[in-house]
Amino acid sequence: VQLQASGGGLVQAGGSLRLSCAASGRAFNNYNVGWFRQAPGKERDFVAAINRSGGSISYADSVKGRFTISRDNAKNTVSLQMNSLKPEDTAVYYCAAATVWVGAHAFQYECWGQGTLVTVSS
Repeated sequence: VQLQASGGGLVQAGGSLRLSCAASGRAFNNYNVGWFRQAPGKERDFVAAINRSGGSISYADSVKGRFTISRDNAKNTVSLQMNSLKPEDTAVYYCAAATVWVGAHAFQYECWGQGTLVTVSS
């Protein structure tokens, strides 16, 4: 499956953005999807993950209550709604897919999309 992330941009602190991860190729509903982010000079961190059916979801503690991950298998997309954004959310955001549930374990994802930059100004 090929993934393409979009929706990044510049937003003020307290604002919202909605990221999308569009998939093409193999049946998207066979894949669990995760969102990760990487700030300048830092490691890639887990943000959220959703299983194939959308019935199991996991969030990093840093985004719980502010971010919501969802998917629409009919449209081959996974979305990340980001509310109450903070300057520390500034990063390049990546989506990734895996045929098994791997949650926060980035190295076990099988394919990655290109990143989309989110910048939150104070």
